[in-house]
Amino acid sequence: MDFNKISDDITVSPQISAEHLSAIAAAGYRSVICNRPDGEGADQPSFEEIAAAAANAGLEARYLPIEGGKVSDSDAEGFGRLLRELPGPVFAYCRTGTRSATLWSLSQADVMDPSAILLATKTAGYDMAGVVRRIVNGGKTPTDEGDAKFDVVIVGGGAAGIAVASSLKSRKPDLDIAILDPADVHYYQPGWTMVGGGVFEAETTARTMGSLIPKDVHWIKSAVAAFEPGNNAVVLDGCRVVKYDRLVVCPGIKLDWHKIDGLVDTLGKNGVTSNYRYDLAPYTWELVKGLKSGRALFTQPPMPIKCAGAPQKAMYLSGDYWHKTGRLKDLDIQFMNAGGVLFGVKDYVPALESYVQKYGADLNFFHNLIAVDGPAKQATFQIAKPDEAPSEVTVAFDMMHVCPPQTAPDFVRVSPLADAAGWVDVDQTTLRHTRFDNIWSLGDVMNAPNAKTAAAARMQAPVVAENIVADIAGGSPRAGYNGYGSCPLTVERGKIVLAEFGYGGTLLPSFPKWVIDGTKPTRAAWLLKEQILPPVYWKAMLRGKEWLAKPEQVSAK
Repeated sequence: MDFNKISDDITVSPQISAEHLSAIAAAGYRSVICNRPDGEGADQPSFEEIAAAAANAGLEARYLPIEGGKVSDSDAEGFGRLLRELPGPVFAYCRTGTRSATLWSLSQADVMDPSAILLATKTAGYDMAGVVRRIVNGGKTPTDEGDAKFDVVIVGGGAAGIAVASSLKSRKPDLDIAILDPADVHYYQPGWTMVGGGVFEAETTARTMGSLIPKDVHWIKSAVAAFEPGNNAVVLDGCRVVKYDRLVVCPGIKLDWHKIDGLVDTLGKNGVTSNYRYDLAPYTWELVKGLKSGRALFTQPPMPIKCAGAPQKAMYLSGDYWHKTGRLKDLDIQFMNAGGVLFGVKDYVPALESYVQKYGADLNFFHNLIAVDGPAKQATFQIAKPDEAPSEVTVAFDMMHVCPPQTAPDFVRVSPLADAAGWVDVDQTTLRHTRFDNIWSLGDVMNAPNAKTAAAARMQAPVVAENIVADIAGGSPRAGYNGYGSCPLTVERGKIVLAEFGYGGTLLPSFPKWVIDGTKPTRAAWLLKEQILPPVYWKAMLRGKEWLAKPEQVSAK
């Protein structure tokens, strides 16, 4: 007997026998629902036998038989009604448990987010891909799908999505392309570190989405609910369906603020801030200017995160201001890193460590932020050092810059496109999906082992565009991505350590050492970050002009 728990209220199972009922009762269940018609299998006990054994075990039992593969809307309504009427938790079963899981999924569709339903059933071992449109449609069978169809559909209108649309249009102007994104505003997120350091104004990092979508590219202003790769379809909120010949998935990454207990309630007040949000980056600068003494915490969660250097960039720019205003002697700077190294590519660490020493910061490795008490100004960290038992420590603070935990978006994690960790599963060179030949992915959401930065997306967009055009022509992938990512580490106002590297930590500098030596802090790298890269982003990358981003050619396999 299997206990495939979907939630605290419902567990489903393959066929049970009368002898199992006492164990079900002992496990704390109070009701049993049979979803398998009598006589479906030769060795199957009748519901009458199950009901008698349930009564002896003190359980309620109900019979809602469903023919295999034929769960109707009324069946789902009936199952939901039983869940409301019966004492819980409930144990439901059929031949394999799939019908029971399907009934539960459809019955909860009008009260739960579709991604939450798909995640719960996936965790329990049941794939609800076959009824995803009904789940998105509130548990009802859609009567009018209103399909739209495009040559290429791009999920996400961030840096990666708009860049790949522009690169595709520059190569093949006649392509019929649609971008799916519900946002009104597009942000230049690499600029938020500079906002938090008092260098940029927040408004300079935002533009309307409509002003950036390439000409002749359709913008469907809607969120994605689910993928149906077997049908070449994307299901939108409201159960509208968009079909494609080829799909590009680049919706970015989910900032999981809620994963840290108490954080959401205190963000933007009580000295708690984050440069990972447009509205909070100005508060970072306000706190930095206002802090004259006390303790400043800077946190970094477990990898992967986007722009892995951003948490320490905030620390360096803050430390630089406090150094120049003579406040460092009265400040205690603590860097709380869930990982075990300052930076993942060792060539850049010596330069960074020199600034850690300059600002008198303490490095606390294997410290992961798990809770914040804003009014009390206390932060709790889990310490998980190798070969040691986990422990916790609570630290008082006067200011805290938080980098939130990050995951793939929910609708990606529960989809057939995801790997075991929830990221879109791609070939790391061609960026083509490993199982679906007409799907590509780039940006923060895919699982190639590269740094998740805008600079990486700038390099990836031409690769994806080149390979899609080759595929349309009937050829093999002809462009390869080498894992390039760039992290301009703002170690002080006016100097940057320009980290540029690819797969395996291989250094991939864009300029000769006499122009910019990336392993050292330079004024030239600062000018690049402050004055050159923003217009390159807005006027080149998002418009299909591939400055320093021409894709490498690969031989056909």
